[in-house]
Amino acid sequence: MNPTMQTLDLLKAALGSPSAELAKTISTATGLVPFDLQAPAKNLYPVNTPIRNRLPRVGGGQGTATNWKQITSIAGSGYDAMAWVPEGQRTARMSYSAVNKSASYVTLGEEDNVTFEAISAGQGFEDVRSTGTMRVLQKMMLKEENALIFGNNSLALGTPGTPTLSAGGSGGTLGAATYSVMVVALTGEGFRNSSLSGGVATSQTVTGADGATYTLKGGSSNKSAAATQAITLGQVLSCSVAAVTGAVGYAWYVGTAGNEKLERITTINSATFNAPLVGGTRQAATVITADNSQNTLAFDGLMTHAFSGTGAYVRTLATGTAGTGTVLTSSGRGTINEIDDMLQAMWDTNQVSPDVIYVSSQELKNITNKALAGPGTSPLLQVFTPPEQGYPGLMAGGVIGFYFNPFAMNGGIRIPIMLHPSLPAGTILAWADNLPAQYQSNNVPRCAEVKVRRDYYQLDFPIRTRAQEFGVYAEEVLAVYAPFAIGVITNIANG
Repeated sequence: MNPTMQTLDLLKAALGSPSAELAKTISTATGLVPFDLQAPAKNLYPVNTPIRNRLPRVGGGQGTATNWKQITSIAGSGYDAMAWVPEGQRTARMSYSAVNKSASYVTLGEEDNVTFEAISAGQGFEDVRSTGTMRVLQKMMLKEENALIFGNNSLALGTPGTPTLSAGGSGGTLGAATYSVMVVALTGEGFRNSSLSGGVATSQTVTGADGATYTLKGGSSNKSAAATQAITLGQVLSCSVAAVTGAVGYAWYVGTAGNEKLERITTINSATFNAPLVGGTRQAATVITADNSQNTLAFDGLMTHAFSGTGAYVRTLATGTAGTGTVLTSSGRGTINEIDDMLQAMWDTNQVSPDVIYVSSQELKNITNKALAGPGTSPLLQVFTPPEQGYPGLMAGGVIGFYFNPFAMNGGIRIPIMLHPSLPAGTILAWADNLPAQYQSNNVPRCAEVKVRRDYYQLDFPIRTRAQEFGVYAEEVLAVYAPFAIGVITNIANG
């Protein structure tokens, strides 16, 4: 063999699996060291879609919408609560109310691409084509989760009322001036799309991979009229606005007249300012020129159905003191008054109970604190330890994992309290997966379902450049048959 070629072969073999002695020779001083790359790539992002996973998916959809008839009430003859009939006679005919309902199918989708160089370079590391499709699917599922909760086709936030301002207190460092304040209301989508650094989401023109464009509305209302308040050094500027139906957040623009900038986003309908404003490059109120709360491409999510006056239980807590708001309150017997009121109202009105209560981390903490802190509640609380764990050790902390609802048939039910990653602080969402036994004969076993015209499907697009383009789509609609089985409590202050 050629000595030079033999030397090169030995060198390649040594670099491919270097000995300890050689590793010392080619140390970091020369940079000739092995590269230890673990395969495949670590996907460090959460994919948590509990409501999407919980809702049934039903195929067989056809046409542009799914349609059904809904019998909303039946009324007996005579007095509705009396069935008395004389001997030998017939009673009068009963009556009922029926309405036609429909929900239009919409398309959800997400796309990506990988270059042929990336496919080649990934050999032996990971199949970038397959993992790329997996990530597109995961992102699609995350977007669908938000759509099922917050999707808004029909409910316009409009323009909030003019804020109410006041000055008072002492010890603040807000400079002396006459301040102008405007407020923008946010849907669940708008709250998730907005931030102090990025500004309130208005609308966005999306250029698809096919070059065609479409417009998405960000989930924000128009801005309110401006209110002004003179502040002397040391005072606190307090602001509040009438709660807007459908809003779970509020964006506050503050500054001198004509210079209002985004200063705060809250999950209650008030805010206070006692320190110098940030101003600077924050979004100016002049950017907000229209109501961008609805999307014609969307279907209505669970919360939109609730807010739309369809018979769901909705409670917006009182404004209270500006910046402080109204908190959940303990009943003193291990429960929360506001949740008790919701459960009782849902039974009294429609004889239903939620099967699950979803909360944010803030509300989970507050519910636990209020339930445990009430006087004399200890005998009313239960601790559950799986038998297989044996004798439990001591553990700091605890959480209210279930809520007992006495307002249900057969002695009441235990409702799990579930943490949801997308639900804003200040909002509680409850609903029933299935209607109770007294409804089961009425052809509505489910309160809501995802009606699918075409469930998840993958598209591999024709090659038009040196990259493989692919997408995941679904054609579906959230069909809510019993909106009265949804409960929402919102405008909850922290504390």
